[in-house]
Amino acid sequence: MSSPLSAAAKLRLSKPEWLASPKVLRTEVLAGLVVALALIPEAISFSIIAGVDPKVGLYAACVMAVVISFVGGRKAMISAATGAVALVVAPLNHEYGLGYLIATVILGGVFQMILGALGIAKLMRFVPRSVMVGFVNALAVMIFMAQVPEMTHVPWPVYPLIAVGLLLMVLFPKLTKAVPAPLVSIIILTVITLAAGIAVPTVGDKGKLPGSLPVPGLPDVPLTLHTLTVIAPYALALALVGLMESLMTAKLVDDITDTHSNKTRESVGQGVANIVTGFFGGMGGCAMIGQTMINVKTSGARTRLSTFLAGAFLLVLCIAFGPVVSDIPMAALVAVMVLVAVGTFDWHSIRPKTLKRMPAGEIAVMAITVIVVVATGNLAIGVVVGSVTAMVIFAKRVAHLAEVTGVVDPEGTQVVYAVTGELFFASSNDLVYQFDYKDDPDDVVIDLSDAHIWDASSVAALDAVETKYAERGKQVTIIGLNEPSATMHEQLAGPTERQSLTSRPPARCPSARQPIPHCPRPHRLPDDGLHARRAVAPRPGERRSWGWRPGVCVRSFAYECTA
Repeated sequence: MSSPLSAAAKLRLSKPEWLASPKVLRTEVLAGLVVALALIPEAISFSIIAGVDPKVGLYAACVMAVVISFVGGRKAMISAATGAVALVVAPLNHEYGLGYLIATVILGGVFQMILGALGIAKLMRFVPRSVMVGFVNALAVMIFMAQVPEMTHVPWPVYPLIAVGLLLMVLFPKLTKAVPAPLVSIIILTVITLAAGIAVPTVGDKGKLPGSLPVPGLPDVPLTLHTLTVIAPYALALALVGLMESLMTAKLVDDITDTHSNKTRESVGQGVANIVTGFFGGMGGCAMIGQTMINVKTSGARTRLSTFLAGAFLLVLCIAFGPVVSDIPMAALVAVMVLVAVGTFDWHSIRPKTLKRMPAGEIAVMAITVIVVVATGNLAIGVVVGSVTAMVIFAKRVAHLAEVTGVVDPEGTQVVYAVTGELFFASSNDLVYQFDYKDDPDDVVIDLSDAHIWDASSVAALDAVETKYAERGKQVTIIGLNEPSATMHEQLAGPTERQSLTSRPPARCPSARQPIPHCPRPHRLPDDGLHARRAVAPRPGERRSWGWRPGVCVRSFAYECTA
């Protein structure tokens, strides 16, 4: 039985960090408010892309943020309506209407829960570092490019307002960090424009803010097989794009905060959030990278409270303070996002010193990821293309590490080929051409002690080698297979003669009376009943001799008849 003291200690340990520290609470509350303000124009813009009423995007942002704060696997990450999801569902909405869009969001959430339960998050381990850097840099470029329309064909006061906003956010943290600099910048610029009567684009120009709470309901679609066939492809695309962006963002936040997140829980949580969002009439969404950077990197939030408050504040701002929020100049929010873009970009990755040290393949992968993301406007596509490119480059690099070295015994009756390296589809293609089928002795040994068979291509290549020797009446013995390689070889090629040199008598027993070249200290191994082997020891400084490579003793042996 635990003591009252230990129970109290456990209670203190289970208390949320923001509840135990007023400083953390203040940081989380203010961060949530800043993110809520930044979410409004973004959600409205994505609603326009999807072709729906602004309130559909705003409801999605509110519900997604609130739900994911409870069920998500990455603390402080912001999920809401996003451009990637809007691009997926836009064609469906234009052709079939809002009811089908809502049904797609719900089905997409179901797919995300299934994929999350199946462990799709584990695929993140196959995303190389160069792709991650390209993803981050492409993200920064896209955040900045999204602000360009707000800086073109606008009244001239917009530019000095943006400059003042940037200046405030750079200098204010040097005075105090008690209040997030973006919030201070938004308030000051709003006061300036209202007091001076400066006519510039405002949040209200983006669309009308909702004046009531979202009401749950079912999508207005017929429950037929035709409906399922229409929405299923869009739902699967939504699920994959949403999970890709969310998991990449979670990994990015992990790096920034030096903490680990539960990617499987995040995958399932994204599905739950989209299902709930759909029933409340939202357009669905996923992790928002720009707003997450504002929350984590700019405002310093670290707990779920900031995510929850971002959604709650967004709803309160839209319903209770709609007229005030509508007067916020877009220049203030543009300045915030520009600073986020600059801070997100990995400037170290493009420094000349860094580029000189990095392999050309890594640079190519990073550049391809950035180019594809910027060209398609889809982070998920860029990550997939970058990852595939990295895998191809890696396979090409590893393929050259497989080597074949052949040594003929002094009597000329046997040849031993030592194969080293990883044998898979890329490296095994040239394996067949590394043997001298015409001039080799009748007794051929292929030693795979320093190799590993990974796939059927390698087994097929070894079968081809044996076949070519068999056509010339020569015997091939494969030795040294490790257990996984032997199992694969048995399954794909059938039982083979895998026996060690100690148990396999040679075709003709070479005389041990003759000295082995460059083997001053041969040693006898235990007899096997018929033959024993004598290992060939390399002489220091020798370049090449029977039975060994420089610095490595190849498993090639001279035989001594003991019968």
